[in-house]
Amino acid sequence: MSRIVLLPRHVFAIHRHALTTYPEECCGVLVGRPLRGLEGSFVERVLSVQNERPDRRESRFLIHPETVLAAQKEARRAGLDIVGYYHSHPDRPARPSDFDREHAWPGLSYLIVSVAGGEVAETRSWRLGEDRSGFEEEGVDHRVPVSPSSFRSDDEPAAPGAGAAELGEAV
Repeated sequence: MSRIVLLPRHVFAIHRHALTTYPEECCGVLVGRPLRGLEGSFVERVLSVQNERPDRRESRFLIHPETVLAAQKEARRAGLDIVGYYHSHPDRPARPSDFDREHAWPGLSYLIVSVAGGEVAETRSWRLGEDRSGFEEEGVDHRVPVSPSSFRSDDEPAAPGAGAAELGEAV
């Protein structure tokens, strides 16, 4: 089973973003590294971005390609990669919708926060299967520290938030 590992401060920032945008969906980019010897990723940065969808923001989100490109450039400067995306589901379960599946890519994590009545109800993460027919749930680990030796790369990460001004909050 794949897993995504986040620091508690990342989960807090994602939850705060979901609560402050409720009842609309929030969204953001997960930047990090693949886990060594395991299927999954370690998140080193969370980039909160604006939901750029002009309508139906209570049930849809959009991150423009220019925003994704800016996030990719920031990740590369730090020797990291985009490992996934997050968004919220206001008053709906933390399960991917058909719309989510149609717009997802295999190999990335899709962290979904369910916000019910203005409170975080649950946080779950998913990966789209290679055949794109459906998602498989992955474990969300935000309590167990991961040592730097579990990264596939020996690159040192840049300071948190470096170069993130155009993208919003970087945690």
